[in-house]
Amino acid sequence: MSKIKARRGAPFARIIGVGGYRPVRVVPNEVILEKIDSSDEWIRSRSGIETRHWANGEETVAAMSVEASGKAIAAAGIAAEQIGAVVVSTVSHFSQTPAIATEIADKLGTDKAAAFDISAGCAGFGYGLTLAKGMVVEGSAEYVLVIGVERLSDLTDHEDRATAFLFGDGAGAVVVGPSEEPHIGPTVWGSEGDKADTIRQTVPWSDFRVGDLSKLPLDSEGNIKFPAITQEGQAVFRWAVFEMAKVAQQALDAAGITADDLDVFIPHQANVRIIDSMVKTLKLPEHVMVARDIRTTGNTSAASIPLAMERLLATGEAKSGDTALVIGFGAGLVYAATVVTLP
Repeated sequence: MSKIKARRGAPFARIIGVGGYRPVRVVPNEVILEKIDSSDEWIRSRSGIETRHWANGEETVAAMSVEASGKAIAAAGIAAEQIGAVVVSTVSHFSQTPAIATEIADKLGTDKAAAFDISAGCAGFGYGLTLAKGMVVEGSAEYVLVIGVERLSDLTDHEDRATAFLFGDGAGAVVVGPSEEPHIGPTVWGSEGDKADTIRQTVPWSDFRVGDLSKLPLDSEGNIKFPAITQEGQAVFRWAVFEMAKVAQQALDAAGITADDLDVFIPHQANVRIIDSMVKTLKLPEHVMVARDIRTTGNTSAASIPLAMERLLATGEAKSGDTALVIGFGAGLVYAATVVTLP
């Protein structure tokens, strides 16, 4: 017989507050076109993107996270000292250690909260949300702060016609807390590592350690390029359109609801064509509000879902208590989908 004493927290968990931060600088497509041979019409038709936000030197991963988190904590109506864990999903914090979550937890004024980073690309928010739900129900934390934050402008090859227009910066955060009813459904998540090369970093950091730098890519002026995110656009598009609609349906089934029961659909903001195709495949009713934050925010990877959620609530396009399907998918290839009640 086990000697370990079981610990239980709340019966269920829910999102009780959301916050977002978008950098001050708004970058229209015209700026992107200064370095690639394309057009505003082509970018809009291929992605739906009209503008994106790029961070300045002071809008660091930590600074943006603190701003978004402060709003989420205030919306939740709790004090920072009550946060028991901070989970940060990002691929654009460039120090391998320590985790940026520890700095954020300290700057927010938490009381020695557990803090760690996760790397799950554009599915990172869903992964973090699932971990938070488990912590609240298991009892290791009463309130968990989940942050998705990216400075993807630092990982963009601004001369790559296929990706230069895609990425933006920003931070989104939610507070997950206890609930007497289920307000975060079962997560349908997974990975397809055999397709990992379809979204990848151009050059691994380790290549910069070798003495011979001749194999590193150069920009148009002959300078060594900083590592960037690259992708096989058509392969990713096909995977997202056909496979992620199935995952979204599985999340609906796992939550015991149908598309007719939904009020809101918040997919990862990767591409408007992907979003529209998923809406069609899922046969979402006209009354379902669909997030298309990508038009003015671009693809912010792990930050895209909480940022889109925050904007829908702030504009009144969605309201507290609405039932929303959220799904993230990206590099890995990884994915995570669940049904939530909006805070």
